[in-house]
Amino acid sequence: MDEERNNNPMMVDPYIYRLMHEQMPEKKPEKPSFFKKFVLLILVAVLFGGISGGVFIGIKYVEKRLESKKTVEEQPEDGNGTSELEEKKPKSGIVLSTSTEISETAVSAVDVSAIAESTMPSVVAINNYSKQSYTYFFYDFPSSDEVLTGSGSGIIIGQNEKEVLIVTNYHVVDGAERLSVQFVDGTTADAVVKGSASSSDLAVLAVKFEDLTEQTTDSIRIARLGNSDSVKVGEIAIAVGNALGYGQSVTVGYISAKERQITIDKVTHTLIQTDAAINPGNSGGALLNKNGEVIGINTAKYEDYKVEGMGFAIPISNILSLISELSNREELKEDEKGYLGIDRGTDIDDGYSERFNIPKGLYVNAVAKGSAAEKAGIRSTDIIVRADKVIIYGMSDLQEFLSYTKAGTEVELVIYRAEKGEYKEMTVRVTLDKRPVRNKS
Repeated sequence: MDEERNNNPMMVDPYIYRLMHEQMPEKKPEKPSFFKKFVLLILVAVLFGGISGGVFIGIKYVEKRLESKKTVEEQPEDGNGTSELEEKKPKSGIVLSTSTEISETAVSAVDVSAIAESTMPSVVAINNYSKQSYTYFFYDFPSSDEVLTGSGSGIIIGQNEKEVLIVTNYHVVDGAERLSVQFVDGTTADAVVKGSASSSDLAVLAVKFEDLTEQTTDSIRIARLGNSDSVKVGEIAIAVGNALGYGQSVTVGYISAKERQITIDKVTHTLIQTDAAINPGNSGGALLNKNGEVIGINTAKYEDYKVEGMGFAIPISNILSLISELSNREELKEDEKGYLGIDRGTDIDDGYSERFNIPKGLYVNAVAKGSAAEKAGIRSTDIIVRADKVIIYGMSDLQEFLSYTKAGTEVELVIYRAEKGEYKEMTVRVTLDKRPVRNKS
């Protein structure tokens, strides 16, 4: 029977049949309570947040390690294993550090303390002193007392083996008999003008390392320069400078406009406009982006009782080559300075240019006989608009250019010459003469 049951698949043991077909009472799953659901949700959120936070931190750590490794690998080495940066250290042995980079998490529209802390060591206050005269019975008498005639700001942009180099506005140092620079630690030192370009409202000052204390050299830094071409309207803007001569201060706003055309002293400048407060004394100070990089040099404030919150800055990318050229100028003696031979000239400003439809620049009225200008073919009615990299707006710009260019130097002049009623651009090369000795009689 058992054998027959095993061989016949249709025959099943009654006990097994009951187990297969009798329904066990179904146990309904218990629904978790509201409290249990809430606790479970919190645990899942904490676990997910911890994992994602750990992954984010890990990614940031790896990125920083890769960037630092790339920076080290990109430094070219010579045969002795020294990098190009190490080779360019000043002979004085004093090397200023660049400003500390700002973490993106430290920057917001309401908290710029990290940017200010990093940038302040790169910004200085500049005081302009001159000797005043007094009038007595319609006669002017010079005074030996120095008087503070103006204050401004400056940005530390470099150094050489002997000096710290500071860029500022030309109008901050114009007419000074003595310039004093105050650094972030409160110490002061005298400065001299290394080079200037009045038409661009720029000047580079030099302060000797020997006039600075070790504490000062340790506390100051070279500013990090940004790219003003990439600035967008609406981005955050931070102005740092010596407002009203009271000391360094920070104001915050936004980029209001780019490539704004502003005419100052008959010269038209292309500037960045910002609503960050720029007060008297801020001229020459730094306009920064959210990363603490210099994107402009504060140069003017539009003052009108109808208008508030319009400040302007020179875009840094437009003047890098000029700053470099000003930084490398050397002071020349009178008999070393070059002479071109333009006896008389007329400044062609915006008004003349529009009225007579001629280019802006220096209109040549007369050329000295036998001079370098005559030998190069320059003649009266020509208009000089550029000398090497310097834009010429008038006679003062040309004289300034010649004051730091040695006699015997070949320079490139860009001029406009009238031909058949139209001015056409020309380029001429001129070898400068020595300045003629003038009779004192």
